[in-house]
Amino acid sequence: MTRILVGTCSWTDPALVRSGWYPPGRRDAEGRLRYYAERFPVVEVDGTFYALPSERNSRLWVERTPAAFVFDVKAYAPLTGHPVKQPALANVPLEEVWARFAAGVEPLREAGRLGGVLFQFPPWLRPGARAERFLEETAERTAGWPVQVEFRHPSWWEEGQQDLTCALLGKYDFAAVAVDMRQGLPASLPPVTPVTAPRLSVVRFHGRSSSWGRGSKEERFRYDYARAELAEWVPRLHALAEQVDELHVLFNNCCAAAAVHAAETMADLLNLPDPLDPPNPLSPLSPLSPRSSPSS
Repeated sequence: MTRILVGTCSWTDPALVRSGWYPPGRRDAEGRLRYYAERFPVVEVDGTFYALPSERNSRLWVERTPAAFVFDVKAYAPLTGHPVKQPALANVPLEEVWARFAAGVEPLREAGRLGGVLFQFPPWLRPGARAERFLEETAERTAGWPVQVEFRHPSWWEEGQQDLTCALLGKYDFAAVAVDMRQGLPASLPPVTPVTAPRLSVVRFHGRSSSWGRGSKEERFRYDYARAELAEWVPRLHALAEQVDELHVLFNNCCAAAAVHAAETMADLLNLPDPLDPPNPLSPLSPLSPRSSPSS
């Protein structure tokens, strides 16, 4: 049976730290991660989109979390076609940037703790020959990695294109990322749930703010999900879980404690084991059950 892992897209977001969710004495770097990992079995590392990951931090993350805890790591911006976020790397050859990123996540991969590397492509990447070449190059550079792909242009999942998109991602064993977001906006992606890799499916909840595609980051992601809105997804998530080995459900409405509260609610709706309960090694849904290392 599929392991369903529910978590959030950051544990270090300043708004979360200020929200009071972390108790006194658990607000330093080590304390925050240990506290988070006691409550959720997976997290997305968002900071690696803005700055290259370091081997030292990856080793510390492994040391500070339980053996079955997994990290989904967001690919550094230039690797997905976004502008360079670190001025110091503006003139560094792309080959070297790839090498540094690979070295930074290697401790997670070696420890069997790398749930996936998320390639969130920019909204200007549309279906076509150029995009297909980009994906082919990405596949060549990420051989052996568990890769997740989130497109930001809705044309990838329009009727008539969806099957072609699935075939393209399936060709490289890339896991398609489904999203929940506000509908009716020019940049709205439909809530489709494609399965393109049997090992993994990912759903990211961005919130349903009307400011998506404009305004500040806080305005775009400020959203508190109602329990009924999350309940709408339960049948879809169960359907996904029947088709893959592992399902990651991640909340990206990272404004104050909204994401952690939504993740807690979703775990309850899915009737998942409480990470604080004693582990049941026979339960395939247990976030503490043994996990095999990614293939190399």
